[in-house]
Amino acid sequence: MAPTTSVGDAMASSLVPNTLIGARYRLEKRIGQGGMAEVWLANDISLSRKVAVKMMKAQHNNDPIVAERFRREAQAVGNLSHPNIVTVYDVVENEGHQAVIMEYVEGMTLREVLDQRTRLSPSLTVHIGMAIGSALDAAHASGIVHRDIKPGNILLTQTGRVMLADFGIAKALNATEADLTNQNIMMGTAKYLSPEQVRGKPLDGRADIYALGLVLYECLAGRVPFIGESDVETALARVQREPPNLLKKRPNLPPPLTNFIHLMLQRDPNRRPATGLHVYETLYRIREAGVDGTPTGLTPPSGQAGFIESHPLSPMSGTERSVIPGEVTISNPVTRTNSAPTQRAPRRFTFAPSTMLAAAMVLIVALAGIVAWRSITSDTTITPDEVVVETSPTAAAAPAGPVTITRAMSFDPNGDDGIENDDLLPFLLDGVPRTQWRTVCYGDKFFGSKGGVGVVLELSAASAGTLMVNPQTKPWGIEVYAASDTIPATLDQWGPRVAKNYGTEVGATTFVLADPARYLLVWFREVGVSSACSTTNPFQGVLAGATFTTSPAAP
Repeated sequence: MAPTTSVGDAMASSLVPNTLIGARYRLEKRIGQGGMAEVWLANDISLSRKVAVKMMKAQHNNDPIVAERFRREAQAVGNLSHPNIVTVYDVVENEGHQAVIMEYVEGMTLREVLDQRTRLSPSLTVHIGMAIGSALDAAHASGIVHRDIKPGNILLTQTGRVMLADFGIAKALNATEADLTNQNIMMGTAKYLSPEQVRGKPLDGRADIYALGLVLYECLAGRVPFIGESDVETALARVQREPPNLLKKRPNLPPPLTNFIHLMLQRDPNRRPATGLHVYETLYRIREAGVDGTPTGLTPPSGQAGFIESHPLSPMSGTERSVIPGEVTISNPVTRTNSAPTQRAPRRFTFAPSTMLAAAMVLIVALAGIVAWRSITSDTTITPDEVVVETSPTAAAAPAGPVTITRAMSFDPNGDDGIENDDLLPFLLDGVPRTQWRTVCYGDKFFGSKGGVGVVLELSAASAGTLMVNPQTKPWGIEVYAASDTIPATLDQWGPRVAKNYGTEVGATTFVLADPARYLLVWFREVGVSSACSTTNPFQGVLAGATFTTSPAAP
C-alpha cells in the first residue's frame, strides 16, 4: 500500500489516490472536475462507506470568494433533507483547504443521457420534472434559490432516483450576508438562465422554475429553445422573445404538457408557476391523464402487460458516478399517494410503491439503452423514439405455422422526424383492446399538407390473407399498401394501393389481400375527433389492434 500523504503535501502538487482528508476520508480516484473544484471517490474509514469528496483546486486556495462558496454550499444543502437532493455529510478544512463530503451516487447525469439519446419520452420527462420540482419546493421553502438548474446538475440512477445537486452558487432568499458577486453579474449557465438572471435582478424561486422549464423543453425537443453565437447572445435571447412552440418541434407531444412547460417559460415571473409544489402537482395530473397514450403515464392499466414489458432491453451494467462540479446526483423520485395532491402542506411526500417501481423501471429501461448503445459506438446519438427499419432477407424460408404480424413501425414520410408515437406501437400488437396506438393530434382531419400518417406491419412470411384493424375515431378513411422485399421510403414507392375502406363508426374492419406480401402499410387518409386532443387540434387516428389471417389458398 502506498504511504498516506497529508493534505498539505497533496495540495502542494496535485491530489493522488490514498490521500487522507480530514483524518477520515481516503481518496480512491478522481471522478470529475470543473473550473473551481475536482471530485474524488473516497472511502469514509469511520463508517466504511463510499463518499464523494468535492475538493477546491489548489489555484483557488487563497481566493476567499471560492472558499466562501464552498462554505455556503455545504451550509445550504446541509440544512436540507429531501429524497431528491444530494446529501452533504461533512465539511473539512485542513490547513486552510476546503472540501465538501457528499453522498456518493452511481448513475449518469441528465446531460450525459441527452447527449446519447437527444430526446426523452414524455413519461420520463414528466418523471424528472416531478422529482426536481419537489426538490426545488423543499429548497425554496428553506429559503434557498439554486440558480444553476441544468441537465448537468441532475443525475439519474439505475434504480430510478432523480436528484438535484451542486448548490455552489445557491443564495438565500432573505440573506443578510452579502452576495458573492455584484448584483448586476449573471450567475449560472448561459443556456439555462432566467430572464431576471440575465438582467441582474433580484431572484426568487421562480428563476429556478424557469430554468427547469428549459431543461424539460430540451428533454422533449432535443435542444434548448435559445441558442446564440455567444453566451451573451444566448442569454439575451430569452429576454427578447418567447421560445419556439414545442408542438412544432415535436407534434406528437400531449398539449397539456407542452402548454405547462411554456407557462414555466414565461418571461414575467408573475405568470409562471409560483412554487415547485405547483410544478409537481401539475405534472402529476398530466401524468395521470396519460402522456404516452395510456390512462397513466408511468403505470400500465390494471391487468395489462403495459409499457415497460413491451420494451425489453438488456440489464444495465454498473457505472460508478458521483456529483461532479456543475453536475448532480439523484434520489428516489417524488411520487405521492394515488389521490392527486390538493394542498400545500405537508412538504414531506409519501411514496406509492407500485408507482415508484414503475417510474424506476422507466429510468432503468432508458439508461440501459444508453449503456448498450455506448458499447457499440461513441459517435452516434440515438433518440428514444428511433425505430430501426431493416430490409428483410428475400431467401428466408417460410416459418412453420400461421403467418403473424411480428413488428409494427410508424410511417410518417412527410413529417419533420419521420416517426409518429413509436412508444405506443407495442400496444397495437399486444392483443388487448384497451391499449392503443395513436397519431399526433391534428387541426385537419385530412392531415393538412402531410396527406396522411400510417403504420407498417411486418409479417412473419410473405402471404396473402385478411388484415383486420380496429380504428377508434370516426369517421375514418384507411388505405392499405403492400411490399415484398423492402420497406419503401415514400408513399409513392409503395405503388398502387391494394385495398381501401371508409367508415362512420368505430370498430374492427377488414382488408382482403389477394397477392402475397411481407410488409403492409395501413395509411390513414382521414381521421375523426378524439377526446384525447385539444379543441385547436381535435383530430387523431387511433388503432386498438391489428391481426392477420392467412388465406386458405395461401401456402
